[in-house]
Amino acid sequence: MTNTNQSPNHFERSHDILITATPDTVLDYVCNPNSWPEWIFASHQIESEDRPLRKGDTFREFWHTKTGEAVLDWKVTDCTPGALWIGETHTPFIGTIIVRYDVEAIGEQTKFTRTLINPSRPKPITDNMIAAIDEEAAASLLNIKNNIEGRPA
Repeated sequence: MTNTNQSPNHFERSHDILITATPDTVLDYVCNPNSWPEWIFASHQIESEDRPLRKGDTFREFWHTKTGEAVLDWKVTDCTPGALWIGETHTPFIGTIIVRYDVEAIGEQTKFTRTLINPSRPKPITDNMIAAIDEEAAASLLNIKNNIEGRPA
């Protein structure tokens, strides 16, 4: 069944990794935007309280792009501690960006899943863009794992 309300340029991509830590530890780390410059290459400055953010909280992120700097004003739209965190921002260049973090205990580890959603991109995403997103996501997830588990990146 096709969602007729979905934009023809809707894009969604998920990446996951196993981390030796509790779901609370993982989610508290990634939903504190002050940690983002430690694991997201494009994120270089954050204006936010230094704590895990919850539903209704807002923050500002300064992002490096190929064409310069972007300023993103984020709002946390959903949060269930130890399980889920969703943040949303809007950009003039690719529209709305939604990030969703899910954590799930699997034995002594936590499966962390990061989902990137662009519900209404102005134009279709290319295979090269998808490859770049996948490469950056793999590096970011490894940085998260290493930072939480105390290993050098």
